[in-house]
Amino acid sequence: MHRYRSHTCGALRDSDIGQTVRVSGWCHRIRDHGGLLFIDLRDHYGMVQCVVDPDSPAFKVVETLRAEYVVRIDGAVRRRPEGTDNADLPTGKVEIFISEVEILGAAGDLPLPVFGDQEYPEETRLKYRFLDLRRERLHNNIVKRGQIIDSLRSRMKAQGFFEFQTPILTASSPEGARDYLVPSRVHPGKFYALPQAPQQFKQLIMISGFDRYFQIAPCFRDEDARADRSPGEFYQLDIEMSFVTQEDVFNAVEPVLHGVFEEFANGKSVTQTFPRIRYADSMRKYGTDKPDLRNPIEMQDVSEHFRGSGFKIFARILEGADTAVWAIPALKGGNRAFCDRMNSWAQGEGQPGLAYIFYRASGATGETTEPVLPSVGSNSVEFGAHEIAEGSGPVAKNLGAEITEKIRLALNLEIGDAVFFVAGKPKDFVKFAGPARTKVGQELNLIDPGKFELCWIVDFPMYEWSDEEKKIDFSHNPFSMPNMGVDEFLALDPKDNDKLLAINAFQYDIVCNGVELSSGAIRNHRPDVMKKAFAIAGYDESVLEAKFGGMLRALSLGAPPHGGIAPGVDRIVMLLCGEENLREVVLFPMNQRAEDLLMGAPSEATPKQLKELNLRVNLPVKP
Repeated sequence: MHRYRSHTCGALRDSDIGQTVRVSGWCHRIRDHGGLLFIDLRDHYGMVQCVVDPDSPAFKVVETLRAEYVVRIDGAVRRRPEGTDNADLPTGKVEIFISEVEILGAAGDLPLPVFGDQEYPEETRLKYRFLDLRRERLHNNIVKRGQIIDSLRSRMKAQGFFEFQTPILTASSPEGARDYLVPSRVHPGKFYALPQAPQQFKQLIMISGFDRYFQIAPCFRDEDARADRSPGEFYQLDIEMSFVTQEDVFNAVEPVLHGVFEEFANGKSVTQTFPRIRYADSMRKYGTDKPDLRNPIEMQDVSEHFRGSGFKIFARILEGADTAVWAIPALKGGNRAFCDRMNSWAQGEGQPGLAYIFYRASGATGETTEPVLPSVGSNSVEFGAHEIAEGSGPVAKNLGAEITEKIRLALNLEIGDAVFFVAGKPKDFVKFAGPARTKVGQELNLIDPGKFELCWIVDFPMYEWSDEEKKIDFSHNPFSMPNMGVDEFLALDPKDNDKLLAINAFQYDIVCNGVELSSGAIRNHRPDVMKKAFAIAGYDESVLEAKFGGMLRALSLGAPPHGGIAPGVDRIVMLLCGEENLREVVLFPMNQRAEDLLMGAPSEATPKQLKELNLRVNLPVKP
């Protein structure tokens, strides 16, 4: 028999009854039932119940065991007594009657228990991550992560993509975040950088004549943590293709992501064909370029109903340039209690308030009770033949019945519904309008948790006006092709701001349930177009040469049209595991301050190390 096991803890079944087996694992839970001692023994593959009575020579050893001891157990497999089966375990019909126990690894007092799913402080969980990873939910998440990556890899290869590995030590490149720098010992005073993404390398792979590239790529960025962004490092499914249009990229990538989401959806529905939503439309309807399409609310411009109206606050706002009033419909939110609660929420978000109208049956008294929320996806209302909708609230009072009714009809609202309003310059208030739409959807139970709603966001603006620098600058990715004819772009007047700000780029995002999974673009492979694009944004050709000279040289020696995308692996896994924080799907994450509490990183370098690198530490003076 093998030194440690003949079977794994999750393998035993009825067919093994009568066999003498050997299993090894962790003591998940130990129970004393009137002289009988039970051990739930756990390994990577599952759990099995082991039992010993006082007549067994192993009893005295079992009495000394504690939670998370690592042990080897020999014994006979037998049927569990009638009525004690555990339907939640694959091994739930059998147990091992212990004949021998060997302690392989003792465990001291645990800083957090492995049994159960209690919440513990982040510092404790990360410092003792190896214990945290033994817990069932987190352990299963990491296993699923590996399965998802396997699925992504096999689907990419089936599409004809070839896997490459790009350098980790490279040159510093301004890509929107701070680099992690690595000092060079053999080149004193010089530094490598860890790649923020393999962007330039994957483009060079296309220029080198390879056609379809992918990589499960590690990326490093010195930026602050968020729930959907790990500090320090993350992984992405990096993709690049030659001789492709934007549509070709969509046709290659969409089946891969759709297939992976369907494979691991666990019963949730998945968008069959990803809708394409223009950036401008997404901002206008949803207040964000990362819309959660499970939320059916679409905002609408209702400025004309308020222009010159009796609601003087909005009427005066609309006298300004580039101003508007947007409506946020709230199905089933038609009562004063809910509207007042939303108004208080808005004030908590730093807003003066949130204007509203709610519609009730004509002649009804002011409602103060909470609405009966509909089931997800249900918008039905039964009207009595005599009931007429009547707008209520301060906005309705100032607008008057006629305009209030026009707003109701324009938004297709009924008795029991409400509408909220935001006013000002859309480029300013959109940062509040989007979260307000989300908040209404959450509060009214409109967001269906049983769906994965994916979409493409397309036609991102190539340029935007910088109020700070009083000039045109790049809006997103500066290395994208403009979505217009090359000759037409090269002929543009750099001083014609209206035309320049109207240019869209071949840039696109994939969004799922309000989470941005990826950004991508058709690359600017023409040096003349790239120089023109940077010149429009006020960058001299010498700046382009100094920062991206290698790429320019490559593009000038025969570059194919190419494009790609890089879906975030961590975010995909987070969604498919039903988690809200990336920490729950990453093996050894850092904390919010980019510290590895388990390994003690970052740490101070020794004087010898600093001397070898020709470095001297100059710490800031503490106040």
